Amino acid sequence: MPKMKTKSSAKKRFKLTGTGKIKRMHAFKSHILTKKTTKQKRNLTKSGLVHKSDVSNIKQQLCI
Repeated sequence: MPKMKTKSSAKKRFKLTGTGKIKRMHAFKSHILTKKTTKQKRNLTKSGLVHKSDVSNIKQQLCI
């Protein structure tokens, strides 16, 4: 039986924390930043956690 392969797109976007939660970065920070406020851009820079309804799907993609 061959080994399971992780999805390349998922391994670039998500990281596992020490407690087993999945960390992600916010979207909408790459371009068209002139209409966004400074506060909005600052908050998009910070990382967040994946919602619990999506965790099982992402863990399957990461082969965890």
